[in-house]
Amino acid sequence: MSTALTDRRELGVAERAATLDWQQIVNDLDSYGCAVAKGVLTPEECHELSSCYDHDEHFRSRIVMARHGFGRGEYKYWAYPLPKTIETLRTTLYPQLAAVANRWNQIMKIDVRYPATHAAFLEQWQGFHWR
Repeated sequence: MSTALTDRRELGVAERAATLDWQQIVNDLDSYGCAVAKGVLTPEECHELSSCYDHDEHFRSRIVMARHGFGRGEYKYWAYPLPKTIETLRTTLYPQLAAVANRWNQIMKIDVRYPATHAAFLEQWQGFHWR
């Protein structure tokens, strides 16, 4: 007998992301500015990615938040080529998130619009500092 979570773990990252409750995610983003995407990564995938954190060769830069007045902690930007899991997440999640960003920009009367696909976004911003 399998549970919904077990069934989701058997799917790949892209398939799991596609099964997210996007209406709830959009509602949470609108209400709180953040959302939880439960079950997109398996515990094993989370461990694999988090185990990279102490190895600087996987990252192109490190930001210490206090230096910029953003509170405590730090974060790092992945270096290219990205781990396959991260690349898949970006490609899969991007269309839904771009739609939210475009709606927000329209409401705030910001002229920037994001293209429908992550590939088009990368092409549009090719040569920008993160590439």
